[in-house]
Amino acid sequence: MNAARLLVTFGLSIMALLDPAHADTPIGPTVSLAAGRLEAAPADAGGILAFKGVPYAAPPVGALRWKPPQPAPAWSGVRDATRFGARCWSSAPFGGPVSYKDASEDCLFLNVWTGAKTTGARLPVMVFLHGGGFQFGSASDNALDGASLARKGVVLVTLNYRLGVFGFLAHPELDGEGHGPSGMFGIEDQIAALRWVKGNIAAFGGDPANVTVFGESAGAHAVGILMASPAAAGTFDKAIGQSGAFWESEGGPMKNHAQASAMGVALGERLQAKTLSQLRAMPAQELQVATNWTFATDPAAGSFAPTVDGRMLTTDPYTAFLGGHQNDVPLLVGWNSDEGLLFMPRSLPHATPEAFEAAARQFVGADRLPKFLSLYPAATPQQALQSARTLVGDQVIKLQTRNWAASAVRTGHSPVWVYHFEQTSPYNPVPTHTTDVPYVFGNLAPRLGGPMGPSGPLGDQDRALSDAMQTYWTQFARTGNPNAPGLPQWPAYLGAGGQTQRLGALIAPAPEEGSLRYEFLNSLREAGGGTATSH
Repeated sequence: MNAARLLVTFGLSIMALLDPAHADTPIGPTVSLAAGRLEAAPADAGGILAFKGVPYAAPPVGALRWKPPQPAPAWSGVRDATRFGARCWSSAPFGGPVSYKDASEDCLFLNVWTGAKTTGARLPVMVFLHGGGFQFGSASDNALDGASLARKGVVLVTLNYRLGVFGFLAHPELDGEGHGPSGMFGIEDQIAALRWVKGNIAAFGGDPANVTVFGESAGAHAVGILMASPAAAGTFDKAIGQSGAFWESEGGPMKNHAQASAMGVALGERLQAKTLSQLRAMPAQELQVATNWTFATDPAAGSFAPTVDGRMLTTDPYTAFLGGHQNDVPLLVGWNSDEGLLFMPRSLPHATPEAFEAAARQFVGADRLPKFLSLYPAATPQQALQSARTLVGDQVIKLQTRNWAASAVRTGHSPVWVYHFEQTSPYNPVPTHTTDVPYVFGNLAPRLGGPMGPSGPLGDQDRALSDAMQTYWTQFARTGNPNAPGLPQWPAYLGAGGQTQRLGALIAPAPEEGSLRYEFLNSLREAGGGTATSH
């Protein structure tokens, strides 16, 4: 070895000793972080290691209930990373009693799947935010196992964040504690986790300079909020939103801080806990039971959820994007063909065509009714039912997801890609809300029950679509462009009415679905353009 080469090698060795982030060392079941060592189970048959239950923030318990996330304390010895951490307290997904199983306020954990062989692999990182209306869900859901995506050459991270009353309570006394306006603790948790990823993911072979945040339903709403939040600037480099955008709803906009604070005060009065100290002293299960949410509830009106607090969000996200004030990163978003099925309890009355037309007249006004009925026809009972289903899917999911993409094209400088998930098969008979998730994660396990009933047999076409979607998603995380060799070309989205990618039995470009409906619904917005409105 000549002298110059020896000097370079020696210099790199010294750098590795002084700064572990520059080291290129083998990755095994034991990984060392600044906070301590983790030990996972041995790699699976595909060579993927899973590190579970890793704390990214201090337990938000006791005096830390309803405070911004604090740094996770270090630990001594080796921490067991073979099991998921506790899930956050949550409402019952579709009504019914609260489940206490594995629930805790000490729930700010994340999970990492990696196939990297050395710390210098610098694989793209994908951080997933789960759905559930900001009221339920967890990163330990079997459907979110990250091994399959990790086999596509990324480091996959899932995380818990505070939900419902624990994540989104606003209260005047909280505002006075020195942290600024309250009510967005769950979003602050997500930002803390993204900062943890930036600081620690190199130890798992991930590239901290290439982090994609993605989510579905409420997770997608959270991604839109993060893109609109000045506090989240620099914590991610690309974004994917599956069926969700801004946390508006058929009832209108996100609450402002005054509305959220009034709701917090009203809760204390209802529970005879009028002071913050009394609320903090209440057992967690009592708070959860008292605020248990049902799927039929309009989250914008009746639950503890994200708000325009003035700190995490200085304006509602829709207005932020219209003004070009978003965190401008490459964006991939889309929606499913039949988003409305799960939201039918919140639809317009539709027992008869007359009932639907009467409700529509109140919603849009008599002058707009003919146009409305041309887009959402109700000449027969069957049409009224279908139009009610289409409308509520547009209001809750499709319109704002599409507006997210269109506004990002109009005011941003980064590429935008849009898909339309329309898969139908015995396994997935209705491409409704949430049914895209198993395809993206490659976890096509049979569905045994739930509101959609059991799934049919899995077919080769389901597997092929899942593989294609995983490749598109991970290629986007790698480069900001989903196109990859061997897959149908996916054109960039150029604005309202532009080309999108159909994802189903046919994978191919097609004009945007529902453009005329979305333009009509946008015409109902207030003059300022910020929110959906009813008449």
